[in-house]
Amino acid sequence: MAIKKFSPTTPGLRTKVNIDFSDLTASKPEKSLTVGIGKSGGRNRTGKMTMRQLGGGAKRRYRVIDFRRDKEGIPGKVATIEYDPNRSAFIALIAYADGEKRYILAPDKVKVGDMLMSGSQATPDNGNALYFSAIPLGADIHAIEMSPGKGAALARSAGTYATMMGREGKYAIIKLPSGEVRKVLLTCKAVMGRVSNPDHGQQVMGKAGKNRWMGKRPRVRGVAMNPVDHPMGGGEGRASGGHPRSRTGIMAKGEKTRNVKKASSKLIISKRK
Repeated sequence: MAIKKFSPTTPGLRTKVNIDFSDLTASKPEKSLTVGIGKSGGRNRTGKMTMRQLGGGAKRRYRVIDFRRDKEGIPGKVATIEYDPNRSAFIALIAYADGEKRYILAPDKVKVGDMLMSGSQATPDNGNALYFSAIPLGADIHAIEMSPGKGAALARSAGTYATMMGREGKYAIIKLPSGEVRKVLLTCKAVMGRVSNPDHGQQVMGKAGKNRWMGKRPRVRGVAMNPVDHPMGGGEGRASGGHPRSRTGIMAKGEKTRNVKKASSKLIISKRK
């Protein structure tokens, strides 16, 4: 899917770069597969703001996505490719042969009318969900399970993919989009191919108002604050503010924050750094 630039007829369009949504085939979602979704504005149950820079935005409905792909052995036809305001990737509506409909993450280059399948009977074609025991070496995969039957957890955002590197005992070895190489059980599933909307990262909003439509409020730099508000605040003139860190003091640029006692650490072969 290509990107689209605009003639500078207004200041907001001068730098705006958007995705060409001409490949999308439906403007309204399947109502039976949507649920209402509320907004917190970054506040908790007592009204205290616990997340900054959130609030406002257009009203949305949540699209229920089938991350498990547990409808095995039943072919499904791609009915529509749709935009989902809750994620960066596009979604595809699958109409199965038994009459059921489900949303999945749309794989890249999958079109309306394509037939998809999951399970041990599926072939290693783009968009099919296979167990790691059946995925060819060197293949691009996405929507990867970390625990059998739990549903996809890795490589779900727009344009991302992992690579099947090999097998070792009861584990598959995969290289994730971050560069991390880790083991995953062969009984887990993954979807062949890459996630749709690979040009997502090339978007330029063009104006602050578009971020407000998406529920993002302005962000104030730490160095522009007072010392009482941020560790990097204060100073006379344009002070740099010292070592980059968060508002709560967590160091940026390299400090490790992962729990060293995390159980899945033993499955990591090489870290992303």
